[in-house]
Amino acid sequence: MSLFLFVLAGAWLGGFVSGLAGFGTGLVALGLWLHVVEPALAAPLVVICSVVAQLQSLFVVRRAMNWRRLWPFIAGGLFGVPLGVMALDLVPAATFKAVLGAFLVIYSAAMLLSGRLPVVAWGGRAADAVVGFGGGILGGAAGLSGPLPTLWCGLKGWSKDEQRAVFQTFNLSILATALVAYGVQGVLTAEVGRLALICLPGTVLGVWLGMKTYGRVDDRQFRRIVLWLLLVSGGFLVVSRFF
Repeated sequence: MSLFLFVLAGAWLGGFVSGLAGFGTGLVALGLWLHVVEPALAAPLVVICSVVAQLQSLFVVRRAMNWRRLWPFIAGGLFGVPLGVMALDLVPAATFKAVLGAFLVIYSAAMLLSGRLPVVAWGGRAADAVVGFGGGILGGAAGLSGPLPTLWCGLKGWSKDEQRAVFQTFNLSILATALVAYGVQGVLTAEVGRLALICLPGTVLGVWLGMKTYGRVDDRQFRRIVLWLLLVSGGFLVVSRFF
């Protein structure tokens, strides 16, 4: 019973955060799941629930979808994923996570204390592709495709819908690729399927409630929510380096 409740609660909370912010399923869900589920099972669960959450919540930003803006991020990310997988043999994942986590903590804390985000107008699509490429590498190496595109979109001066339409579609592309890779590698076992069936109702309900809340926040509140989530995510990554 405790496993059922922990898994379902983690899925609900992860879905709510994803519905509200467009990312963060794993950040929230793992805090509960890792108490009762082995990491080898938790990782594919995060990907499955994230893909479901991203597909469901894309509805709220459908009017802001701009494929001319999106394709450089996605193209760069898909090129970066295999390099990230290869990097696993060169750079320890724990070191990767600690460095990225420290950057997220410093950046997010500075932006929250300053009260405003700088606006970046340079780079164009080439810079967007480079950011996507970096996100793809981090996604392939450590399952962390989201932080770089999320930070970059926040610096572009776009509305909350425009930001979310980019980084959420990017994350969905990378996570769907990872899910296919898991299937090919035989990671999606019967036990993962059983746990996923427990998770999915909680994920769907959580995303629905998160989307309802998202409709009630303005651009400034959304940016602060994203920065707080990135700060917590960075702190989690730094702390996890020592365990």
